[in-house]
Amino acid sequence: MELQSYLKENWIKQQNTELNELEINDPLYQAEEELAESPAFFFDQDKFAARVKKVKEYLGENIPLTFSIKANPFLLNCLPETIAHVEVCSPGELTICQKMAIAPEKIIYSGVMKERTDIRRAILYGVGILTAESLLHVKMENDIAEGMGRQKVILRLTSGNQFGMSEEDIEYIISHQDRFPNLEFYGIHYYSGTQKKKVKQIEKDMFHLTDFLSSLEEKYGYDPKLVEYGPGLATEYFKAPYDQTEYALLGEVSEILKGFAESFPLGIEMGRFLAAPCGTYVTQVKDLKYSNETNYVICDGGIHHLKYYGQTMAMQVPPIWVLPGIGERDGSVRGMRRAAYVDNSRENDKKQSGAVAKERLTGSQEATEEQVLSVMEAVVDENDYCICGSLCTVADILVREAHLPALHVGDYLGFGRCGAYSVTEGSALFLSRKMPRIYLFSQKDGAKLMRDFVATDKLNMADPLKACLSGVSLWN
Repeated sequence: MELQSYLKENWIKQQNTELNELEINDPLYQAEEELAESPAFFFDQDKFAARVKKVKEYLGENIPLTFSIKANPFLLNCLPETIAHVEVCSPGELTICQKMAIAPEKIIYSGVMKERTDIRRAILYGVGILTAESLLHVKMENDIAEGMGRQKVILRLTSGNQFGMSEEDIEYIISHQDRFPNLEFYGIHYYSGTQKKKVKQIEKDMFHLTDFLSSLEEKYGYDPKLVEYGPGLATEYFKAPYDQTEYALLGEVSEILKGFAESFPLGIEMGRFLAAPCGTYVTQVKDLKYSNETNYVICDGGIHHLKYYGQTMAMQVPPIWVLPGIGERDGSVRGMRRAAYVDNSRENDKKQSGAVAKERLTGSQEATEEQVLSVMEAVVDENDYCICGSLCTVADILVREAHLPALHVGDYLGFGRCGAYSVTEGSALFLSRKMPRIYLFSQKDGAKLMRDFVATDKLNMADPLKACLSGVSLWN
């Protein structure tokens, strides 16, 4: 069972779904070692493989698929064979590929800023394709490739921002290929933005590329061997049904792409669309408080780990699950929760529900403690919560208002569809809090630790030895 399906069926609640009871014998439910310390990301490799397979089914066998690893480099650990290329956009990402023994011929080495050392290293490693985003890139790549065989290069066409080159610059390069004898201008690279929800946006890109490529053929006889295109299809984060919405868009777009591929050698590049659905971020409830008519949840994670594109100041609600604290997993969720509340007489529950409970006692002004508790058991079954992180800033709000089962300190919250960018985009060094654990999850192997917690305090202070050698005292 894939991680997202497991969570949906076996954790207490997903937004916009019915409340389910836990099955105590399920593997993640019993994974005390993995959940004993949080926060952590779980990346479902089965889900990732299924996503890639689905996209390939829509595109067909004749359109190669590239995975942009900046979306989630940890997924290189489970890269499906059907991925033709991986896009690498920095020297650090190239290092990751080298350490992961990714075949160099599968790599498209991209990036808006390339230095000579970066280009030399990429060529020496044997990357299959380099991109060029400026005339300077082309000149450097040609100079460095001398004596190492002709290097395949795709020229990036700008979409109106700092990335890529103008049509005029590309035309100059194509019309003066004799000046760059060490390069094979293998094709064109084009990407015009992310989270596209309208088919017309893709059609516009295809018309633009068709006109430009036709012009290059007419003027210079240029026949590209690859047109690498990033469609930037929208990932649905906040409104179910998630997959159905995305695949409906993909279905319409794929017909346009296959039509284009009949005239030009199209390759499709994706990052977010492939990776987003496979990620879940788990954080533990550490404190609960009620003030100004708001139920605040304080978690051990925060916005330094978790980010959703377009969440609009935490107003949008992603899929959320709740898992009881490990020590409380001994019965049905509803039964356990009511017993825990009554037995412990939790102050937050009383504040949240006491007034409502009395109102429900058929107008009675005086009620016994037993009567109030009886009604409050039902009232506190669910509540609205403002979910906050561990950072000392008012900006650290994961969700401004989420309707969830009654929470208690020690419970775990799972945030879904965060498999793309979130793990690397967060402000991880802020306040010197630890970076989360990373797990790969599969039905076959369960949860496998890929990276342990990383302390960040040492990154936010001077190196004692270097400071000492520089004559600086860190202890006054």
